[in-house]
Amino acid sequence: MSGGVAVEDLVVFVGDGAEAGGGAGGGAAAVAGGGVGPVLPMREAAVNVADLAVTRGDGVFESIGVIDGRFIELPRHLARLKHSSAMLDLPEPDVEAFERAARLALAAHAPQRELLVKLLHSRGIEGADRASGWVQVLAGTDHSAARSTGIRVVTLDRGYRHDIAQTSPWLLQGAKTLSYALNKAALREAARRDADDVIFVSTDDVVLEGPTSNVVVRHGDVFRTPRPDLGILAGTTQAAVFETLGALGFETAEAVITPAELATADGLWLLSSGRLLAPVRELDGRPLPVDADFTRTLLERTFGL
Repeated sequence: MSGGVAVEDLVVFVGDGAEAGGGAGGGAAAVAGGGVGPVLPMREAAVNVADLAVTRGDGVFESIGVIDGRFIELPRHLARLKHSSAMLDLPEPDVEAFERAARLALAAHAPQRELLVKLLHSRGIEGADRASGWVQVLAGTDHSAARSTGIRVVTLDRGYRHDIAQTSPWLLQGAKTLSYALNKAALREAARRDADDVIFVSTDDVVLEGPTSNVVVRHGDVFRTPRPDLGILAGTTQAAVFETLGALGFETAEAVITPAELATADGLWLLSSGRLLAPVRELDGRPLPVDADFTRTLLERTFGL
């Protein structure tokens, strides 16, 4: 890509051979060497078709919101990338190289109010013993309606007990893996039920998480989220919002929550890196209260929106 800024989505490869733009074997480059760049338009970037990210979904990723050029919770996302990689026994990602690549790509993208930066770390080509990695900068989706008026959500059975992370750690619950087919299937099921999103529950009636989000429930002045040891992804956005709630004088807690408690909530939100904070206005066809002013306060105080 020539100098200046690009209005299209961009990619930067990370690792050995990144300077060539296509990486080893004509695709994503090995991470071990710590190289970064150059910035490529998405339409020119190529990942090797033998990369295990493509053939098996064998890798991890992070999605990071960017508002007015500011990364949202970048250190937490980098730490989580390392944690997920360790859970999959992947080579440790060079998070400093990923950060450099993310900042390089963001600087090359045309300024927008909201963008989304993705960090992808793959096991690489099978048998090559070299991980691969790349960064994407994507135009942000307009989430204004979801944030202001709320979303419709259904609960779906995830098919296992709440203690799955302890009893079967090889199922990788709590890692942000590239294998997202089940999450996408759940969202399609929500659409079939005339809903926007999903909250997963365990077979023993414990609230877990959404396909791409964390759950926060309010009763009075107490805000709770499901405990991360329940086999769910620790939320970066949720952690940031809890810091704001604490500063505002509210009580926060990680807890075991039942679906019945969602139905009696004074407020219910799904939190994610792109959408940030979306109040739930309908759960399983029943209306829930939405405090639009309070949601707006949290968005302003936490993210500057």
